[in-house]
Amino acid sequence: MRVLDAVAARREAGLFVADLSAGQPSTPAPRAVRAAAARALDMDRIGYTTALGLRPLRRAIAQHYRDRAGVDVKARNVAVTTGSSGGFLLAFLAAFEHGDTVAMARPGYPAYRNMLAALGCQVLELPCGPQTRFQPTVGQLDALDEPPAGLVLASPANPTGTMVPPGQLAAVTAWCDAHGTRLISDEIYHGITFGQQPSCAWQHARTPVVVNSFSKYFSMTGWRIGWLLVPDDLLDSVDRLAGNFTICPPALSQLAALAAFDAYDELDANVERYATNRAILLDALPAIGLDRLAPADGAFYVYADISRWTDDSINFAARMLADTGVAVVPGVDFDPVDGGRYVRMCFAGDGVELAAAIQIMGRWLGSLPTAT
Repeated sequence: MRVLDAVAARREAGLFVADLSAGQPSTPAPRAVRAAAARALDMDRIGYTTALGLRPLRRAIAQHYRDRAGVDVKARNVAVTTGSSGGFLLAFLAAFEHGDTVAMARPGYPAYRNMLAALGCQVLELPCGPQTRFQPTVGQLDALDEPPAGLVLASPANPTGTMVPPGQLAAVTAWCDAHGTRLISDEIYHGITFGQQPSCAWQHARTPVVVNSFSKYFSMTGWRIGWLLVPDDLLDSVDRLAGNFTICPPALSQLAALAAFDAYDELDANVERYATNRAILLDALPAIGLDRLAPADGAFYVYADISRWTDDSINFAARMLADTGVAVVPGVDFDPVDGGRYVRMCFAGDGVELAAAIQIMGRWLGSLPTAT
């Protein structure tokens, strides 16, 4: 967020910016969604909905799983949330108690760690580097002194874009079930993949809590609308918590989101553009010295090793922005131990700006001394 603040300050000052930092689509919500929102403003009073969301939207989300993933989801198990962030809060509160240990991959999305810590949970970070494709494994879980109360797993992951193959996800899910560990499956980048298709945790069991969102594939970040797939044993808890924390998700966003499922063609065209941008990065970055990259299976990120120049990614990112106007995110956001050697670049933006940013980065990196 501080990088975004610095980017905004440069723009306000009229300075050049090539923004590879923001983890969101550069496209607006689909046309059908915007039209539905306009109609709702004219025709609906935009009042409270039920705590778990509008029933037509819950049914539409369930149908989305049947159509796109072949997963039979009942609408009663869908909880609409205030973004995936609100979904994680409900999932963590419903599934865990104060003092519980919850494991997550390192590197990983920092809000998992911060939210769990704020709720009084003990966060156990599993070091996941290139040797595990930046994802936790059953072997790592077996090596723990005792099973954790929970495991947060993201596929595709932020910041690395790596995915867990179906067989591995099935094995991790089975391990969690066998050891009384609640799996929280972050699937908010489903729909944005390059090659292999992602596996939904509910294809393997109905005990995980699945977190998803309209923010990424559906290009609706600021609308703050997401959802959970909730196991039967947590439904009542999630319902009660949602009613107390937010009363309901944003009603206008819910009414608009109903139209998102009529926009697959437009959304898939966005993914094609991401794929083109990804290819530009993966082809050009090694030529400028950034040749140690996480496998970008999905999402819209490249996680790059910068240890050739530094182990201080915060200073590196700040200097690059100040010197060149190219904005990237320091890896310490995602990995407080080894993240000084990494930066994250987002390729969801304009391809022309992306190509220019690579040229600028290449000249700047060429001027830096390498680390000894």
